[in-house]
Amino acid sequence: MRKQTETSRDSGAVVFIPLNKLKKSPKNARKIPHSEAEIEALAASIAAKGLLQNLVVEPERNANDRETGCYLVSIGEGRRLAQLLRAKRKEIKKTEPIRCVLDTANDAHEISLAENVIRTNMHPADQFEAFKKLAEERALSAEDIAARFGVTPQVVRQRLRLAAVSPTLMQVYRNGGLSLEQLMAFAITDDHARQEQVFDNLSYNKDASIIRRMLTETHVSGRDRRARFVGTEAYEAAGGAIVRDLFSEDYGGYFADAGLLDWLVREKLQSIAADVRESEGWKWAEAHIDYPHAHGMRRVYPHPVSLSPEDEEWLKAVQAEFDALTAEYEDAEELPDDVDAKFGELEAEIERLAAKQEAYEATDIGRSGVFVVLNHDGTARLERGFVRPGDEQPTESDAIYGEGSSAQDGEQTSGDPVSPTPIAGDDEPQTEKGLSDLLVCDLTAHRTLGLRVALGESPDVALLAMIHALVAQTFFEGYDLGGCLSVKSERPSLAGHADGIEDTAAAKALADRHGTWARQLPRDVGDLWPFIVGLDADSRMALFAHCIALTVNAVRAPWDKSPRAWATADAIAEAVGLDMTAFWTPTVRSYFGRVSKARILEAVREAASDDAAAQMANMKKQPMAEAAEQLLTGTGWLPELLRTGNMAQASAHAGAQQPDAYPIAAE
Repeated sequence: MRKQTETSRDSGAVVFIPLNKLKKSPKNARKIPHSEAEIEALAASIAAKGLLQNLVVEPERNANDRETGCYLVSIGEGRRLAQLLRAKRKEIKKTEPIRCVLDTANDAHEISLAENVIRTNMHPADQFEAFKKLAEERALSAEDIAARFGVTPQVVRQRLRLAAVSPTLMQVYRNGGLSLEQLMAFAITDDHARQEQVFDNLSYNKDASIIRRMLTETHVSGRDRRARFVGTEAYEAAGGAIVRDLFSEDYGGYFADAGLLDWLVREKLQSIAADVRESEGWKWAEAHIDYPHAHGMRRVYPHPVSLSPEDEEWLKAVQAEFDALTAEYEDAEELPDDVDAKFGELEAEIERLAAKQEAYEATDIGRSGVFVVLNHDGTARLERGFVRPGDEQPTESDAIYGEGSSAQDGEQTSGDPVSPTPIAGDDEPQTEKGLSDLLVCDLTAHRTLGLRVALGESPDVALLAMIHALVAQTFFEGYDLGGCLSVKSERPSLAGHADGIEDTAAAKALADRHGTWARQLPRDVGDLWPFIVGLDADSRMALFAHCIALTVNAVRAPWDKSPRAWATADAIAEAVGLDMTAFWTPTVRSYFGRVSKARILEAVREAASDDAAAQMANMKKQPMAEAAEQLLTGTGWLPELLRTGNMAQASAHAGAQQPDAYPIAAE
């Protein structure tokens, strides 16, 4: 073999040259180097199948035009680098003979250029089917195929999945009717009939996301709160199938059996409800996937309790350790695993002790219950302290008017008497204090008038009285909770106007704020006045603002024509700087699917550009709505009804900061 290398000098002869005698030719037309992945793939291929193509070389000459004994590689530089990689890994020797073709007749630069330009790459569809043939006919695993071609097993699995797409659609792809991205979207399922059905139903917009959505419309995304709550292991153990997308992050895939998933959710929630009822002693516990907003029950809240001296000392020690650890690692970009674990332990212990600082009355637990519902983040949410009407204790109203009577039956709501007060006579009935009822009314009417004058001159006390009336009606039960003020606090429900509004993050934040205040208030409404007086000014005003906020009603219902109420709502929104982008996002469900195509295009013009709207103008309604949702995500666009003051003008001109073009998917 060495003899052939030294004696075969004719152009076109096959020679074997030691690897360490081969060099890159300065005349090589390819200037951008091969990627590491390409070299890895070549090395794996050569290791599995040998060197399938010869290198083309010419002798290296020095300044005196004498051969140096080395050879310059005109064609096959990637293969040379792959063999060097194999030598570095000790798979072959540095002196391994490499089969080459000696070419001294042609210009090295020209043949290098021809090698790189005059070639036709294999169609990707042929690659997919070739991988499939290896897997089926030679029973090679993804790992085996990956090792032979220098790619990862995941790449092999992706190509095998693409090869399983309907032959009809594969031919459309070969003919240029589908892009690779669109073909990848079809590969999310192996049901050829369903793939072809979706393809036939595609409209102008053939974006991959639309294809993927149509193929999984009867499935439940792994991001869904139900899927996160149950988990893939429990779902699959129950016989459920999961469809996975190998070409994108699918967050756990798609759960194919929605009915089974819902059953598993209810079973798990009911198990939690039973455990809570048994461990905490509630009268009842109910499990619901969605919070039952129309339950019609009153709610009781826990009250603060003091920790035992031992727990108090332990809490101080744990908090001190937490604070010290926080100070020590305040500037650390990443926490060591043991420190991170310690933080978790300390936080859990602080939460455990904090939970012991509030408790329900034993009587409340004995007559109340718990709702166990599925939270928006896929966790179980426990809402405690709901009292069914039949479990209510008799109220003061019942004692005065008789059980079942209305509070209004004996309550005078008008500030003026409905008829003249008769003059008292000697035979007028006397009260236990020696005064007749009519005289009591007379005297207290004068006192009421005096209170009105005096209270009108004492704004601070007037504010206290208003806060007292509102808090009493907001948090307590009874017939005269407004106190001596003829103030009525109404809290209109919004659930009937916007489906799902009570399960939004904003509604949860409002409920949490309400619960925080409820836990701080005294148990008896008779103790409410000194409680409010004892609050600092900021806390008192915060409580006042919360109660006032619950009475706001700015819903524009078709049967309720209240232009002054709407104008007041607009003024309040501007005063508080309301930014609805924090509470609402335009989606197909919330807006675009519920307005006309003209409205959708108007929104796109405002948020993006006229060109973007023009490119969408010929779409059908559903694809147009979906495209608008994608395009307007993150723009801060709001419909006019949700804009506040100067924000309306800013929203109308948002298109000036958005890209001009709308990305139309390849057809």
